[in-house]
Amino acid sequence: MAQVLAMILAGGRVGELDVLTFFRPKSVLPYGRLYRVIDFPMSNLMHSDIENVGILSQYRPFELISHIANGEPWDMTGRQRRAVILPPFQGRGSSDWYQGTADAVYQNTDFIRMNDPELVIVLSGDHIYRMDYRTLIEFHREKKADLTVAFTRVSPLKDSSRFGLAAIEDEDPRGGKVTEYREKPKNSNLEWASLTIYVFKTELLIAALNDNATHASHEFGRDIIPMLLKKHRVYGYKHTGYWGYTRTIEEYYRTSMDILGYRPKVDIRSWEIRTNMANDGIRDRKPAFVGASARLKDTFFYAGCSIEGTVRNSILFPGVSVEKGAVVEDSILFFDSTVKAGARAKRTIADSACTIGAHADVGGPGDKLTVIGMGTDVPENVRIAGGVTVHPKLKPGAFTKPRYKAGEVIQ
Repeated sequence: MAQVLAMILAGGRVGELDVLTFFRPKSVLPYGRLYRVIDFPMSNLMHSDIENVGILSQYRPFELISHIANGEPWDMTGRQRRAVILPPFQGRGSSDWYQGTADAVYQNTDFIRMNDPELVIVLSGDHIYRMDYRTLIEFHREKKADLTVAFTRVSPLKDSSRFGLAAIEDEDPRGGKVTEYREKPKNSNLEWASLTIYVFKTELLIAALNDNATHASHEFGRDIIPMLLKKHRVYGYKHTGYWGYTRTIEEYYRTSMDILGYRPKVDIRSWEIRTNMANDGIRDRKPAFVGASARLKDTFFYAGCSIEGTVRNSILFPGVSVEKGAVVEDSILFFDSTVKAGARAKRTIADSACTIGAHADVGGPGDKLTVIGMGTDVPENVRIAGGVTVHPKLKPGAFTKPRYKAGEVIQ
């Protein structure tokens, strides 16, 4: 779709993801045994024939830049196809960090003008879903909309304070005109939540961003949508498929676990999600090894893994080692982490290159998750309860007592 330019909001960090985003933006959080969260919007764009993409980066961009590379994994290379990282920049007389989602796009309006698209689709880089954007764009054009926002139905009141919510006319099963929009209201009966997927007429987008530039706040949900709703044709497109949020540790965990099971809610294979197999040396890993003593149930793992212990209902990224006598349950272990002999990990997320020492007992039953930051070595025999947060790059000497209770932070 040569007349459509995509802009992906991919550069942010949220405090709710805590130690998992100390060294990476949330968009490249590992997901589903070898993927990154941004692979989902990138793959959706590829399958929708939208092959000209600007990726807005700011916070610790190295891992994002390494992952996107030149866009080749998503077939975005060639004379008319490209994926371009757009970091903040210094210009003559003005420079600044991006001051919000709208400001990030505003600072790159020259990129938009250079491509001269009919439409601009703005996407969040940290949601898990499958969508053919061509149907959304067809709806936008058919309705002669100035702005179309994709929504999904949520529980009123329960989720109202976390999303931008709208009332949508029932003129069409696919959606209708937005009659009311409120950004993260404390109490609301509105039930359609914004997916942070926006289709704009290009001239209107640039005009709205220019108008907003002098304001104190620069957010699409808080500022741009309410402003356009007053005078322009704003439509809501109803997404009825799966949608997973990854803004908090609990949401990330729940969405990750949706890839497991006989009929998973997130079917990565049928969705045809692509990733950069050259990143993290994925394609060069040796075949996974499953020893005679291994016991596996409902677990995803990939090349480079070595499993000689018991693993149940878990996700193992390339290079993970589970030694003999170790037990891993309901857990997510990122690249090159190790669970030593006799250790246990339950409801635990361990970032890349972590080690859980021999006979250590990490996590536990219940709702609380234990999260271990990148590159930390948990000492042998220590007991860490569910709900503990462990900071990155800690050596065994940083663990000053044999037991840690729920809610403690080890740093």
